[in-house]
Amino acid sequence: MLSTGLPQGAVPKLERPGPLRDRVYEALLELITTRALQPGQHLVESELAGHLGVSRQPVREALQRLNTEGWVDLRPAQGAFVHEPTEEEADQLLTVRTLLEAEAARLAAANSDKAGIEALNEILKQGRLAVASDDVDAAVALNARFHGKIMELAGNAVLAELAAQVDRRVRWYYTPVARQRGSQSWVEHQELIAAIEDRDEQRATDLMRQHTEHTRRSYHARQRP
Repeated sequence: MLSTGLPQGAVPKLERPGPLRDRVYEALLELITTRALQPGQHLVESELAGHLGVSRQPVREALQRLNTEGWVDLRPAQGAFVHEPTEEEADQLLTVRTLLEAEAARLAAANSDKAGIEALNEILKQGRLAVASDDVDAAVALNARFHGKIMELAGNAVLAELAAQVDRRVRWYYTPVARQRGSQSWVEHQELIAAIEDRDEQRATDLMRQHTEHTRRSYHARQRP
């Protein structure tokens, strides 16, 4: 196995068109956020280039950008490594997430319509199926879709923009606890839908705070590899 250790089928296809360096950046970021590339893992330019079917130059450019954004650490004389987030980093980000998501839930309760509730219930149905089949990747993606839909229903463009800035890091922190959270996470989602449908802004706010706090605590209590 190559030292990058990518799981079979994990490498995303590079979408066209668009500058190659941007497509390589997106592919590597997806591999990091889904933890196909694990925190602390050594990133070898030549091997990543081989996986992605590109030359080393766009890989080097992508790694430099990922380093600037805090996803990758470039160590002198050692190379590139996936960043290993500290507990403090995770705590700070998940705390900010709670503030944003709680306000989104309140606004969703104030503004949602029948179509929005139906969309949330459909994601809920798919999420429960993913948990039942132990499809962690699907559960993580559907969890992100659920929270993204609530943000959309909130109808606040500035709030959505701020949430988008932390969304990928939330996925990064949620992935290792997705199985642990399991069906309970979707029970909490169902309660959120009920509060939003009832237009109960305070209950929706409180439930979202509790929900995101459960994820934060689960992350800190997780079993490390």
